[in-house]
Amino acid sequence: MPQNAFTTSTTQPEAKPDPKSPLAATEGNQNTVQTSSTNGVSPLAHSLSPATRLKHKLQHSRDLIVCPGVYDGLSARIAQSAGFETLYMTGAGSTASMLGMADLGIASRTDMVRNADMIANLDSHHFELIADMDTGYGGPVTIDQTVNQYIRANVAAFHIEDQVLTKRCGHLSGKKVVTNDVFLSRIRAARAAIDKAQADIQLIARTDANQQLGYDECITRLKAARDWGADVGLLEGFKSKEEAARAVKELAPWPLLLNIVENGHSPLITVDEAREMGFRIMIFSFAGLAPAYMAMRAAYAKLKDDGITGIQGTGVGPKVLFDVCGLQAAVHVDEQAGGEDYKSIITASG
Repeated sequence: MPQNAFTTSTTQPEAKPDPKSPLAATEGNQNTVQTSSTNGVSPLAHSLSPATRLKHKLQHSRDLIVCPGVYDGLSARIAQSAGFETLYMTGAGSTASMLGMADLGIASRTDMVRNADMIANLDSHHFELIADMDTGYGGPVTIDQTVNQYIRANVAAFHIEDQVLTKRCGHLSGKKVVTNDVFLSRIRAARAAIDKAQADIQLIARTDANQQLGYDECITRLKAARDWGADVGLLEGFKSKEEAARAVKELAPWPLLLNIVENGHSPLITVDEAREMGFRIMIFSFAGLAPAYMAMRAAYAKLKDDGITGIQGTGVGPKVLFDVCGLQAAVHVDEQAGGEDYKSIITASG
């Protein structure tokens, strides 16, 4: 049975930078959340793959990695401009944005790979992408292919879950999960694909069994997934803060990911509370989608009722948005190559 770095230890060790690691110089205060891509990270660190950088953070730091949920290129660019180093591609958000559909397992593997590929490669030197892989989209052979597609897409980590193929958002009622044997076959297939590719992409084992089978079954499934080589665990749908804290203790020192969905089925846990509990990764799946919905709904309603959007006077025009989307970097590339087509853009008002 495969072993990972967190399988055999029974106590939470103090994480110290490995002096031989190429990222040793990037370690900062162990009690702070690193969100800025300009916080002294060395050029060598940026030359490594996103997966390698994320793996290093998990194995050589105790920092809580806070990830905003993104679902398209613009939301990813905005999150990066806010200073986040690690982003989370939400399946619910991707389904809503790409297809205009509810998260009912409708998005295909092709949909998800294409979206992950686009987001992960917007600026792979400065952020890592954790992506939803749902159930893996089939049996072991399909999962093997899916994992390899995520690796080629430059994804740093993915989570694969134990819901049935006709799955739904983790914060909707009526979820059903496969047997533990089927779940573990998914984990084994994903682990084998990663090992065969000699990749650093991080495998996150997710269980949605709490709603249907209860907490103890979740812990049983996550321990087995850990033993089969999953790098991180994710128990979706905690019923209380006490349950969340208990899971961290029972699975320590294995890293756990906490998914926060405001107004969902789980209690709201703050970043400070998650850090105190000992979670290693924290994703806010609806951090982009819900505010975007509220803002667009308000603007569209104002346009319908008043004949204006309310944008005038805010200072948000085309150039502001395009700057977020890499306008100046694109102009620089053109100028470095001797082009002059876009010189006037930087000084023009747009």
